[in-house]
Amino acid sequence: MTIDHVIDRTSSDAVRGYWQAVARGGEVPPWQDLGAEPVGIEATRIADPPGLWLQPPGADTGAAVLAVHGGGFVSGSALTHSRLFGHLALAAGVPVFAMDYGLVPGHVFPSQLEQTARAYRWLRGRASRVALAGDSCGALLVLGLALQAQSADAASRALFLMSPWTDLDAAGASYERGTDPFFTREVVRALADAYLAGAYRHDLRTAPLEADLRDLPPTLVQVGGDEALLDDAVALARRLGLAGAEVRLDVAPGRLHTFQMAVGRSDAATRAIAEAGAWLRSILVP
Repeated sequence: MTIDHVIDRTSSDAVRGYWQAVARGGEVPPWQDLGAEPVGIEATRIADPPGLWLQPPGADTGAAVLAVHGGGFVSGSALTHSRLFGHLALAAGVPVFAMDYGLVPGHVFPSQLEQTARAYRWLRGRASRVALAGDSCGALLVLGLALQAQSADAASRALFLMSPWTDLDAAGASYERGTDPFFTREVVRALADAYLAGAYRHDLRTAPLEADLRDLPPTLVQVGGDEALLDDAVALARRLGLAGAEVRLDVAPGRLHTFQMAVGRSDAATRAIAEAGAWLRSILVP
């Protein structure tokens, strides 16, 4: 394969180089290579529901995290995010199920949300204490699932959202700052249109900023200070706070969208996942 842009994976901000390469077009290195391989994770392929079961040594098997990958609904997989979610499993001390779901254009709303709900039901059959994690559009799916919980018993214990995509209209002022090399309003709106495929744009499962958030569980939001979707995360945290939900917003100065993908090679990403893991562990592990 010809690589259009060689990314220095020893850099403290390889994610910026990655998004710059994507913006230029052409081939880029595999997404998962931004991060380091997590040491000690036992990875098992699950066929139904499809995904990867990532188990750290000495894990509390009564708890687990359902992790939903990003990629704008057009890319990404359990494999591309296996290093990120493996590090999260190590930091939290509980297994993580990194699920797969169908991509656009073969699958459109609400297919991905239905697949997420199915994976969650499966995971609840294996662990009594379950949290949800997701990055970008994966965070949108996590929010959509959490908003559909019919009872306290069915609700997840916590939400961990990385660079959450919460506004499919891309109205945030952070798009205008010019610090994000790839995510423009045009790009994000095109991804949203492809996912919705003509569905109502303000369905509460796709527009969490318009939903009643008062019953959501404790939520940790991490976002890059230089990314175009910064205002998506800030608006969500503000709405959660106004609704009386427990929320923590961590902004990483100078970082871009899903900067956590460089975990194990970037100090900022490694610190973010370590903190998220400790936060999840404090909720999931008695």
